[in-house]
Amino acid sequence: MKQNKRALISVYDKTGILDLASFLSGAGWEIISTGGTAKYLGENNIAVIDVSSVTNFPECLDGRVKTLHPAIHAGLLARRDLLSHLETLKTLNLETIDLTAVNLYPFFEKVQSNLPLEETIEFIDIGGPSMLRSAAKNFRDVLVLSDSDDYPAVIKALQNPDGVLLSFRKYLAAKVFDLTASYDAAVARYLLAGSCGENPDPEQSAGFPLYWPLSLKKAQNLRYGENNHQSAALYLNTDRPGAIGGMRQLHGKELGFNNIRDLDLAWKAVCSFGAPAYTDSLKDLSYEETQKVCCVAVKHNTPCGIALGPDLPSAFLKAYDCDPVSIFGGIVAVNTTVDPASAEKLGELFLEIVVAPDFTPEALSILQKKKNLRIIKAPRSPGEKYECISVDGGLLVQETDHTLFEKWEVVTKTPVETNDIGDMVFGIRAVSWVKSNAIVVVKNRAALGIGGGQTNRIWAAEQALSRAKAVEARKENTAGADARVMASDAFFPFSDVVEAASSFGIRAIIQPGGSIRDTDSIAACDKHGIAMVFTGTRHFKH
Repeated sequence: MKQNKRALISVYDKTGILDLASFLSGAGWEIISTGGTAKYLGENNIAVIDVSSVTNFPECLDGRVKTLHPAIHAGLLARRDLLSHLETLKTLNLETIDLTAVNLYPFFEKVQSNLPLEETIEFIDIGGPSMLRSAAKNFRDVLVLSDSDDYPAVIKALQNPDGVLLSFRKYLAAKVFDLTASYDAAVARYLLAGSCGENPDPEQSAGFPLYWPLSLKKAQNLRYGENNHQSAALYLNTDRPGAIGGMRQLHGKELGFNNIRDLDLAWKAVCSFGAPAYTDSLKDLSYEETQKVCCVAVKHNTPCGIALGPDLPSAFLKAYDCDPVSIFGGIVAVNTTVDPASAEKLGELFLEIVVAPDFTPEALSILQKKKNLRIIKAPRSPGEKYECISVDGGLLVQETDHTLFEKWEVVTKTPVETNDIGDMVFGIRAVSWVKSNAIVVVKNRAALGIGGGQTNRIWAAEQALSRAKAVEARKENTAGADARVMASDAFFPFSDVVEAASSFGIRAIIQPGGSIRDTDSIAACDKHGIAMVFTGTRHFKH
């Protein structure tokens, strides 16, 4: 009859393992261990049984095979309530294993290190997940630990005279499958990257495999979700860097669910101005942007101000002028280091968040005077190739919108003025970040009016035009007011938008085209002397 319980310990990360092993050894447990773990425990005066003496088989293939053996997995999987299982073990001269503490090779970390394929593959753990899964399946009889944070709780549970609660055993098992699912997903994502296009199966082409693996780890619980009666948490990729995961909060209150959504959109929008993925579309225009500093203001997940300028104070002032009411309580994102002069201006407003690649020490000191202002340093540009939207029971997955336009086709008798090209390019980029239906009125690389989230296009146009009028009315100097451009995220199904634009002095329109009634809009432009460009690319944002 077996006297002592047995534990199998095999860990890459040794955090906390001495405390656990010392307790088990002191309580009379036999400890089976492998390789580096066995050496580490032995060096700390903890008696161990080498796994090879249990399996009667040496470690081989540079350590790839050491625990993948019936003597290990039979000991983990045997049900103690089935006499047939116990008799089989006796016949085979095998013993049960009652606790397993295993953590995995650091694939999550190594896959982000841009190592060669051959080196990265060596960090794909096989034996570890196999032991964990075997133990977790048999959780009624085997305690399974995959997280060092659980060691103290397990030590305490083992001291309970009534035994370890089944609910706790089940919880530990669930954590195993949670971990291994994410681990396997990370491996799949790594191997699938760039591979699906080589598969002749059309259903798995263009980067869309048969299954969509996600590998995410909780970064933090949030105070609440979209509304305060909804709970929420933030999860980040385990296997690839992301813009949000690279951000560092330098000051202010904890970020909430809505803050993070708005932060994500603001940072994506501001980074799109000048991003290489977008500039390829401009190669045939002989056009180069001279105003390179961008400022984007976001409220309720849609821009309320977008502008370029030669410097940050200029860009911020133009973005602010678009909608000085909605920016209150909003988010401001910029694509350059915040300097003291800009910090003074930003500090005059009530803002939830300011996000930038960096802040000078003086600027940071100025902004930190606002107790609740969240100051976010964002060193990484967005880089996800795909985006997902949750639906009840699944995910919609699509490529990220990185194509600004497919063509530049002037479809009107009125040519595009060279001076308007920059505003038209700015406009189509800006409108791609506004909720559909979306219209943006532009002047001098700034949104004068933004109309978005409307159920028909004329409402969006009227909204954008009326707001642009209000901006012009607030300015003392309206010289050059006729130098205006309109951008639309989708085609015009009727000529009504052109008619509305003409009454405001719009001189150039940029839109995707593609309506069966495009000729109506072209004719209306010709009637009013408005230039129109078709891009061939719509930018719906629902």
